[in-house]
Amino acid sequence: MRHNKKRGMKLGTDASHTKAIKKSLVCALLANDRIKTTQERAKAIRPDVDRVITWAKRGDLAARRNAIAKLGDAALVAEVFDKAAQGLWADRNGGYTRIMKLGARKGDNAEVVIIELVNEPV
Repeated sequence: MRHNKKRGMKLGTDASHTKAIKKSLVCALLANDRIKTTQERAKAIRPDVDRVITWAKRGDLAARRNAIAKLGDAALVAEVFDKAAQGLWADRNGGYTRIMKLGARKGDNAEVVIIELVNEPV
């Protein structure tokens, strides 16, 4: 049975805080092309980043509105959609992010990684 089973990763917080963390991390990744975070958070935001880039590759109005609703930043969405229109991810059918491990953090021994957008052709 699946009573009281939560879907997705909670990241140690309640649902609204998890949503806010993921939203800010996705915005930071799309704005900077590379961020340093914990492995759990990187794995949690990977599907959201792939979803936004897939919407950007579609490029229609409904996809743009979905991306603005997901990210909350129209200027960032316009930038991502422009990159997709220029053909940055045209030859790629997924796998838009790369996670590289850096090692354990000194304070709490959490696994720290760099998650970045993949810009090279396949």
